[in-house]
Amino acid sequence: MAVVPENPFVLVDGSSYLYRAFFSPPHLTNSAGEATGAVYGVVNMLQSLLKQFSPTHIVVVFDAKGKTFRDDMYVEYKANRPSMPDDLRSQIEPLHSVIKAMGLPILTVPGVEADDVIGTLALQASKKGIKTLISTGDKDMAQLVDENTYLINTMTNTVLDVPGVNEKFGIPPEMIIDYLALMGDKVDNIPGVPGVGEKTALAMLQGLGNMDCIYENLDKLAPLGFRGSKTMAKKMQENEAMARLSYQLATIKLDVELEVGYDDFKPIPQDTDELIKLFGKLEFKRWLAALLSGDNLVAKASSGQESQANPAFVAAKSMVDRDSYKTIYTKGQLLQWIKKLKQADVFAFDTETTSLDYMKAKIVGLSFAIQTNVGEEADPIIEAAYLPLTHDYIDAPAQLDLTETLALLEPVLSSDEYKKVGQNLKYDRSVLLNHGITLGGIAFDTMLESYVLDSTGKHDMDTLALKYLGHKCISFEDIAGKGKKQLTFNQIAIKEAAPYAAEDADITLRLHLELQSRLQETPELLSVLNEIEMPLLTVLSDIERGGVEIDSELLKVQSNEIAKRLLELEEQAYEEAGKPFNLGSPKQLQTILFEELNIPVIKKTPKGAPSTAEEVLQELALTYPLPKLIIEHRGLSKLKSTYTDKLPLMVNEETGRLHTSYHQAVTVTGRLSSSDPNLQNIPIRSSEGRRIRQAFIAQPGYKIVAADYSQIELRIMAHLSQDEGLLTAFSTGKDIHKATAAEVFSVELDEVTVDQRRSAKAINFGLIYGMSAFGLAKQLNIGRQEAQTYMDRYFSRYPAVLTYMEDTRLLANEKAYVETIFGRRLQLPNINAKNGMLKKAAERAAINAPMQGTAADIIKKAMIDMAEWVKQKPQGSVQILMQVHDELVFAIKEESVETYTKEIQAIMADAAKLDVPLIADADVGDNWDEAH
Repeated sequence: MAVVPENPFVLVDGSSYLYRAFFSPPHLTNSAGEATGAVYGVVNMLQSLLKQFSPTHIVVVFDAKGKTFRDDMYVEYKANRPSMPDDLRSQIEPLHSVIKAMGLPILTVPGVEADDVIGTLALQASKKGIKTLISTGDKDMAQLVDENTYLINTMTNTVLDVPGVNEKFGIPPEMIIDYLALMGDKVDNIPGVPGVGEKTALAMLQGLGNMDCIYENLDKLAPLGFRGSKTMAKKMQENEAMARLSYQLATIKLDVELEVGYDDFKPIPQDTDELIKLFGKLEFKRWLAALLSGDNLVAKASSGQESQANPAFVAAKSMVDRDSYKTIYTKGQLLQWIKKLKQADVFAFDTETTSLDYMKAKIVGLSFAIQTNVGEEADPIIEAAYLPLTHDYIDAPAQLDLTETLALLEPVLSSDEYKKVGQNLKYDRSVLLNHGITLGGIAFDTMLESYVLDSTGKHDMDTLALKYLGHKCISFEDIAGKGKKQLTFNQIAIKEAAPYAAEDADITLRLHLELQSRLQETPELLSVLNEIEMPLLTVLSDIERGGVEIDSELLKVQSNEIAKRLLELEEQAYEEAGKPFNLGSPKQLQTILFEELNIPVIKKTPKGAPSTAEEVLQELALTYPLPKLIIEHRGLSKLKSTYTDKLPLMVNEETGRLHTSYHQAVTVTGRLSSSDPNLQNIPIRSSEGRRIRQAFIAQPGYKIVAADYSQIELRIMAHLSQDEGLLTAFSTGKDIHKATAAEVFSVELDEVTVDQRRSAKAINFGLIYGMSAFGLAKQLNIGRQEAQTYMDRYFSRYPAVLTYMEDTRLLANEKAYVETIFGRRLQLPNINAKNGMLKKAAERAAINAPMQGTAADIIKKAMIDMAEWVKQKPQGSVQILMQVHDELVFAIKEESVETYTKEIQAIMADAAKLDVPLIADADVGDNWDEAH
């Protein structure tokens, strides 16, 4: 590969970059649904180019809008190119803004293409002996290569000089135009000579010379060994005019009139503030973090110019002063800080621990932060400190005694008088309970404040610090290392641990001040935070710590049985395939299904391979036995690895119970999720899934009671839409699915068949999820027209539902969010996306989100009320075990089951006042499956 001289003049084909970036992964969008992948790709390529060549002069050239002189020469020029996609067009303006903020010159010239501008500049530079590098993906530009001009391919990073062009194309740069003219160019719709392809064009040029020489020597085509040489000569002769036109079209113009030149293309210092703003909007988080940490993201051109510090940027950085953090080593210092904490309106608090497992974690240290200029209009001044307690590495300095220190802190930590803010305080509360301290005064949680403000995206502290404060936090890996060699916090040197820990408290307090000010602008959101999410925090903590008893032996028996069944399925699959193979390998499965068994391909992956996804196998299983075996094998394998094998290993050694983790800030709709284990995903419809639920048992003397809201989302739909038909059906206690079936199928209520009720159920639930006629047809296995008839009849019987759906779509498009009955906002970043699929998905979400979100709010309110009810009962008589979807699961003493069950149903029914009754069905059993 050719070697480019140092610090060349770089000419970037911006239009080539743009198209290549757009059609290459990753296909990114930001949370507003705006396409950003092309901007990301171009900027990434520019950074690499700058870093590799450190140019003293550079310009990024783009095609201008409108026609060029070639369109006048040949009306069909580029006519076969599709119009620019909207998602690409929308990225041009932000891309230009980013390039300018990077300090790089941009040039567009009307009436010509970027190639012509680059050709003109390259020739001007070459005549002056300036070494020039053209960066493009366009092979046409090989015609510009000379002793001073080099070409680099944006995708392969291959550099071509004159010998390189000869080697790659088999002809010198000056014959590239002839080459393109003879064989034509489908991309640009240059016609060329019919019947002349790449090999023929090359042979003629190598044998006779350029196009003029070829036309002067058509009689010499025969000695060159062309098959049908007479025909070829005739074709050339008959199409000379087209060949000459193609030559003109392929020729890059080298005399474009330009008002700027080489001396105007020195890069200038990057505009850091503007880049921060742009990268923030585009959500390029890695680059944003680099800028905020003080790095010069853009590789500097070697012109001797350095990027000047921006005063506003420096001020933003200096707001967090890590050098001011204190480390508490003495009792005197501790007592001073306890006094400060008591005097603060609110203080930030964080624990550093030995484990992420809230049941096992022990305190290594504590950090605190207070605001010292409360009430002033200036930026907050935060004082923060770290209190190390159990760092035990070699040569660790003396630290205060853990037991004595916690005894001094306990009155402040447990008191409701002293208000605390934290990031994910549920975890810190549990850690303190491991040390016998019940955290009081839980006033704010930045994770929940962020979640209520906007449930989309991540809500960890590092992400929030970047998003709301423009600050990059010290990462845990920075001080602890990575992988197997990663240290636990007690092993980290205090001099490194202290800034990290104190910063956690500092940033938490700053985030709280920022997020609260935003939430106060919308009282409804503040109400959701204060009346639902914050009270729920301690409720969930208690449920987590209470845990649930499981029958590990029963699960082990089930694991063994599943293992036996998996072997049987494997043998049957081998028999169907005609040979053994790895059932878990999509690649091997693709080969067997679609190549060896010749099963038709019904869907492909984004990379073009035949899909073996679940929905594909489900469809194939209707006809072919092997996909059916694979589906069963996959399902059982997942159950075994996720539940029957794993659950017994997750039982806590001290409590003998299983403890899940509930997450308040994960789903966009407000629903809770859980992990370790994920209780939400245990199958209920399969027999094996129900057997897993049988392992969730009541201890002796207790029964399991499961209370589940009945058709809550449909009831919410009735309330929101105010449809008379739905309101009447629910208010009179009708079976809503039978009532819908009677309306849709025009039969009397008592004449509704089981199949009709099943179809009506699919319609009821499908429509609130925005299902189309196509989706309904697929679910019911009926024709699309029949499904559309059902939907039309449904909406004619329940017209207010259709009105609600249409009004909701319009409102969502206007506001980019929808709301629950309680005021929770559910953001819809893709509602105005240019991409039709994204927009339709957002519209479906807009219809369902108020119902799903309201259902989530209702069960959360029920849990808060239920926790108060439990406190009033004799200790140990009732325990909230689990929350799963719309269901609450309890362990209740046998003698209180009947009374308590009725009270539970009443509390759940009273959690919200709707225009239809809320009904909670409840059942009792010795295990979860029996009670469901």
